[in-house]
Amino acid sequence: MQQETEVKILEINRKQIEEKLVSLGAKKVLDSDIRTLFFDFKDGTIVKAKNLLRLRQEENRAELTFKKVTFNQTTKQAEEYNVEVSDVETMQKILENLGLQETENMLKHRISYKIDNARFDIDRYLGKYSFIPEFMEIEAENADEIHKIAGQLGFKNEECLPWSTNDLIRHYSSKKDSKKD
Repeated sequence: MQQETEVKILEINRKQIEEKLVSLGAKKVLDSDIRTLFFDFKDGTIVKAKNLLRLRQEENRAELTFKKVTFNQTTKQAEEYNVEVSDVETMQKILENLGLQETENMLKHRISYKIDNARFDIDRYLGKYSFIPEFMEIEAENADEIHKIAGQLGFKNEECLPWSTNDLIRHYSSKKDSKKD
């Protein structure tokens, strides 16, 4: 189990952020498409508890993750349990045979950087969520560290949102729907 503390910063300028990260000594650790399948029971037990179960594949690596999520005013925190998976299709069948069903299938492109214990994931959704502008997640040991490094990148604390993926989708779906009216 590992502890995760993170925030999302919306509508970033990727080129500027990457330049700032490199100037701070960050190293690029990933530049890849990622497919993520989310699972839950028919009654929504996992989502109702604000937790998540996902099967993720990036490059030649796949993992099953359960996150027990808590939120506070400034960050999203989670106890994260990961296990590497050698066969995504078989793992999906195991989950389905345990009574879980796929609730979401997402594809995104991620560019990740690391500085010490901080990770910066710049995400751009592809496919049905491509209407969501590029954003960045900052993950570090605690909220103070996140806000310190976000400040070095030119962001204010108020721009650091303790949002889940569902919060992000709801936010931009409502903006998209209001443009139709």
